[in-house]
Amino acid sequence: MGNFGATEIILILLVVVLLFGGRKIPELMKGIGQGMKEFKKASRVDDDADKMSAEPKSKEEEKK
Repeated sequence: MGNFGATEIILILLVVVLLFGGRKIPELMKGIGQGMKEFKKASRVDDDADKMSAEPKSKEEEKK
């Protein structure tokens, strides 16, 4: 069921073009790209926060 051939892919692309039109597709791709960029940025910030909380605190920070 997960094996897509060239015919199926062409058919899917044709349906997408018919539904959205040729002018809307670049806008859709741009939106998807921006969403992926924001997701990566948010996950990177989250990873940095996890690393910061896992690092042992220095003696000066513990006094505060």
